[in-house]
Amino acid sequence: MFEVKKIRVLECIRQGSLGGAEMHVLDLLNRIDRTKFEPVVLSLTDGPILQAMHEIGIATFVVPTGSRLNLFIWRKIKNIIVEQKIDIVHAHGTRAAANTFLTAKLLKKPMVYTIHGWSFHQNQQYFVRWIREFTEKILTGIATVNIAVSESNRRDGQKRFNLKHSILIYNGISREKYNPDLPGGEVRKLLNIPVNKTLVGFFVRMTLQKDPFTLIRAMRLVCDATDNVALLMVGEGNLKKDCIKLCESLKITSNVYFDGFRQDIPDLLRAIDIYCLPSLWEGLPLGLLEAMAMRKACIATPVDGTKEIIVDGENGLLVPYQNAEKLAEAILRLHKEKSLRNYLASNGYYTIQSKFDVAKMTTAVEDIYRQLMENKTGVQYK
Repeated sequence: MFEVKKIRVLECIRQGSLGGAEMHVLDLLNRIDRTKFEPVVLSLTDGPILQAMHEIGIATFVVPTGSRLNLFIWRKIKNIIVEQKIDIVHAHGTRAAANTFLTAKLLKKPMVYTIHGWSFHQNQQYFVRWIREFTEKILTGIATVNIAVSESNRRDGQKRFNLKHSILIYNGISREKYNPDLPGGEVRKLLNIPVNKTLVGFFVRMTLQKDPFTLIRAMRLVCDATDNVALLMVGEGNLKKDCIKLCESLKITSNVYFDGFRQDIPDLLRAIDIYCLPSLWEGLPLGLLEAMAMRKACIATPVDGTKEIIVDGENGLLVPYQNAEKLAEAILRLHKEKSLRNYLASNGYYTIQSKFDVAKMTTAVEDIYRQLMENKTGVQYK
């Protein structure tokens, strides 16, 4: 009896820490058909997500670098590709792609590049933005297939540098993991958050992209109107200390709770009433999808892929970015109008079930792998 040869794919990630792109890869590997595909993970830093991959039987390799482009690690990556008999290189994010594209090209391996949001954005200085756009043009031009996680990102690429070989595949959420009907932990009790307060959640890295300062300033306005709303900010990031200082200067520390890095996101989401993501730019935010899957009312800014998830007033609320007044109004509205909160939460849950399911996402990625191996040139682009 002949054994069917599995397609071996090197899944390349930027870091071993738990980020959006890394969680996307973990969800993909949890679902991929292991009778037909054999994934191997290459990470550019060590971290806890590699242990999670070990636990599901995935081989992992770490080639450490903190650089966006490190010429000295390409030989190590080449050895991994050769020794592991890799058929396809799949890079997730700009840094992963920049550090693997040359090796893939030299070894004549098809390369898939998933764009988890562009590395350029409107808050960069002109020269930095130009360099980033030029880099993305090179990477997407070399890639055999470019996967955009939002139509907004795909249109930006087509407009700025004639993005080619692109296909849209939305991120997906696991119904088993993010199940609002399962019992959860006692997050409020453990963090001493009163059960009678409307709790707003912010569970992301505290960086410029996520704009935590506007949310904190909005909470100052919310606290002026009521003492029955609290904010839970979970995560790390280079702005965390500044966030704590801002809360102290605005005298709202009794209404804002901080916690560090946590992996029990479903339990955190069960504890809150409203999820807030006031980002300045996004690819397709997994945190927002997770909150909607857990049947939570969401407030976000109308940036990039977020606009493809939320229809204002139907399955969430959209507010202008960097606008503390409008954000505070939205929080207070959902605090006061529980029926609206439930309406948005219910519609958001349906949105995830119908459009952003992890099984659909995995099948679409498997189809790309299969087509690449069958025709050796590319896939049918939509």
